[in-house]
Amino acid sequence: MSFTPMIPMGGLAGWRFLERTGEMQRAAFDRSAALARETAYFTENIGKITRAEELVRDRRLLKVALGAFGLEGEIDKKFFIRKVLESDPLDPKSMANRLSDPAFGRLAKAFGFGDLTGPNIARAEFAGTIVAQYRARQFESAVGEVDNSMRLAMNFRREIGAVAAGSEGAAWFTLLGSKPLREVVQTALGLPQEFARIDIDRQRDMIRDRMAAAFGDSSIAFFREPANVERVIERFLARAQITGMAAENVATSPALQLLQNANGGAAGIFNLLLSRV
Repeated sequence: MSFTPMIPMGGLAGWRFLERTGEMQRAAFDRSAALARETAYFTENIGKITRAEELVRDRRLLKVALGAFGLEGEIDKKFFIRKVLESDPLDPKSMANRLSDPAFGRLAKAFGFGDLTGPNIARAEFAGTIVAQYRARQFESAVGEVDNSMRLAMNFRREIGAVAAGSEGAAWFTLLGSKPLREVVQTALGLPQEFARIDIDRQRDMIRDRMAAAFGDSSIAFFREPANVERVIERFLARAQITGMAAENVATSPALQLLQNANGGAAGIFNLLLSRV
């Protein structure tokens, strides 16, 4: 029987509850039979792998390998994943490092199939490190089944520091290239969903303008401070909860449903609600 995380309420109150009980809930989740089978198989068999081609052929191993980096949705793209794994992790122009999602570069670096020194699989701590990452990600996924805003907040807290450690120019594009990170910042700053469709240079400029107005700081270095990360998360969760309520009200309002059927008016009113959050 799988363990379902308990989050009795949404928004900041739910986040505080998850923070207080997270360690206990995570321990219960880690004891689930399915997770134990997956991680035991990986631990017992990953050491037999010598090439990226072998890894992508074993779906059970690949599930854990990709899941540890939040890339489980790519599991059926075997040729693509093989090329990513075979990329030189130290070459900024290699395939893994040129992709917009930095998780691919981290995957290639962790396994090291394209490294001149050879793969990292034989290292004593390798399997344990990947399994720990996989368990953490799986717990986040389980949290997301209950409240996806909480999952995004957990991911943001874990990932943003490494992104913000980069140079001012490159780090912004790394953040914008990561859909989960961008969604947190975008929501926290009150930017609409359509924001992701505009030119990426314009996205960066708009985010920096909104950050300056909201926090008095428009640099990527703002995210290097844990206290600032928490401020963004709190703002994100508050806005996400309000947005969810607004969307529900729009969907259930008879008057707005009539407008929507007539000329798509509900969408315009919904955008107006968002602009006032």
